[in-house]
Amino acid sequence: MAKDGAEFIRVLGRGDILALAFGAMVGFGWVVLTGDFLNDAGSLGSALAFLIGGTIVGLVGLTYAELVSAMPRAGGEHQYALRGLGARGGFVASWGMVLGYLTVVAFEAVALPETILYLFPDMQAGHLWTVAGYDVHATWAAVGIVAAVVMTALNYLGIRPSAIFQTIAVLFLLGVAVFLTLGSAVGGSTEHMTPLFAGGTSGLLVVLVATPFLFVGFDVIPQSAEEVNLPYRQVGRVLVLSVACATAWYILIMLTVSSALSRPDLLDAELASADGMAALWNSQTMGNLLVLGGIAGILTSWNAFLVGSSRLIFAMARSGMLPEWLGRLHPRFKTPGNALLVIGALSVIAPLFGEEMLTWLVNAGSVNIVVAYIVVTLTFLVLRRREPQMSRPFRVPAGPVIGVVALVLSLGLAVLYLPGMPSALVLPYEWVIVGAWWLVGLILIWRLPRIHPGADAEDRLIRAVREGSPSR
Repeated sequence: MAKDGAEFIRVLGRGDILALAFGAMVGFGWVVLTGDFLNDAGSLGSALAFLIGGTIVGLVGLTYAELVSAMPRAGGEHQYALRGLGARGGFVASWGMVLGYLTVVAFEAVALPETILYLFPDMQAGHLWTVAGYDVHATWAAVGIVAAVVMTALNYLGIRPSAIFQTIAVLFLLGVAVFLTLGSAVGGSTEHMTPLFAGGTSGLLVVLVATPFLFVGFDVIPQSAEEVNLPYRQVGRVLVLSVACATAWYILIMLTVSSALSRPDLLDAELASADGMAALWNSQTMGNLLVLGGIAGILTSWNAFLVGSSRLIFAMARSGMLPEWLGRLHPRFKTPGNALLVIGALSVIAPLFGEEMLTWLVNAGSVNIVVAYIVVTLTFLVLRRREPQMSRPFRVPAGPVIGVVALVLSLGLAVLYLPGMPSALVLPYEWVIVGAWWLVGLILIWRLPRIHPGADAEDRLIRAVREGSPSR
């Protein structure tokens, strides 16, 4: 319940939350990055990387599925870590995921005009400035700014309009996938799929390290748990299903696009997915249709992460970790309106910084997403041991084993971002972003009362914040 006494409205059904999570995970990466993935790892190599990445995320998703069924409250990992690890553990999980969410929202505001530029290459006009070698034009930025206003307004007006929009856009995406699959079955060639593996282990790791960013989104379901109108056991099942669907999607894209373009054509492709669709159907119109599917993916991801980020920020504010005014629901629309306005403002200014800087932000956000996954899997294991009798409508079979494997694999993903690894964060830019974010986080953690774990940890934290007490 919000501090002003208002409550979320439980209106999201099974199809709504599946569309929300799947649309978040599909996003735009499958359009713009497919060519790079195929060049780095080969057709089967890239598909294998997504299978491995999807399995890792799926194991983490299982821990989320059990936790959301046990604690169906807005904020997801914020609630789990707060109960299992105390106030500071809850803050670390939340703060890491907030950056991941915000970078996705900001990037979508850049990805949209960049995609429309493929359809209208002459739309650039009114040069503003150059950021990290990227020329920012007024018309290009205006597309992202206007879209940011529209998407924020859509979410501000209620979860129901947002869910309807998400379902329509996801159905369009699936329709595009049907045409791509049919085109590959009829016009694709297995000869084009060579080399099956490229770049050895390094090539596979380059693709694998992208999976935390591409698969982030299943956790939007826990963020909106107070708006879901389903038995809690089913919520966990839908979460796991969404990860499986996203894994199948990315593998499908790798195999179909690789069957469409020869190696030289793949290297020359501007957008390999779109060029592949055009080649399969021998029609540029079909290539443009796929780009429209990419735009639908941008909007589904953008919409879902506006939902997720606003609910997470709301939950942090509700428990006293962020300013209280961010933890208020709109009296009429029952949305975290203030949180949405802040996130919307960030997405409005994002296009003014061009593409390169946003890429740095996305990479910095990715490693923070992995940090959140590590904390959640650790929380899962702690609660299994400390509170074995806690009600768990969705209970993961062999839970401790699954939890340990998910934790180890998440730690392994985190290592891939370290200096000296094939997919290390860029020095100094991306490390500066990560460092600055956590410097602010350390200041906020220092201000938090030292609250021990427990089922009533949030209540104790709220009381301690209001009293200005260092209560444990």
